[in-house]
Amino acid sequence: MLHPTASVYLANIKQQYRQYKSLGERAIQQLTDAELNELLDEVGNSIAMIVRHMVGNMHSRFTDFLTSDGEKPWRNRDREFDRVILSKTKALELWEEGWKVVYQAVDDLRPEELDRKVFIRNEPHTIIQALNRQLGHYAYHVGQIVFLAKHFKGKEWTSLSIARNASEAFNREKFGE
Repeated sequence: MLHPTASVYLANIKQQYRQYKSLGERAIQQLTDAELNELLDEVGNSIAMIVRHMVGNMHSRFTDFLTSDGEKPWRNRDREFDRVILSKTKALELWEEGWKVVYQAVDDLRPEELDRKVFIRNEPHTIIQALNRQLGHYAYHVGQIVFLAKHFKGKEWTSLSIARNASEAFNREKFGE
């Protein structure tokens, strides 16, 4: 028998993926091409590198999600971290393409499939486990993107949530307090 929360879970995970996509996108949109490709140091990753890595992961994990291992033989993860200069336009195109693959796979899922096994690097995961694993991975990298973007923009940064020292005004507006 199908558990009633399966549909709620699917709706929630879709919402969470969309929120992280939006956060990353709004951070990237604030950047110049130079900032997108800037490194903090010789061992760090630029936002462009993180985008390329996330998009490679999205294509690998969510192409044929139910029928093939999430680590595709055609993926070259190490190349995702090569220093390739991207324009903001190209980075956002790649970003959109990657998320499209995620959404297509997730939108096709049915609640009764959530206990089904899929594989990532030959390890079995329920669909719920695989989706949660990817959500954590994307949240981690979106956090890096936002951190770096905020660092590069400094005082020009436009907050993606409630701005510092604006909580009281937000509460009054939202809740009439």
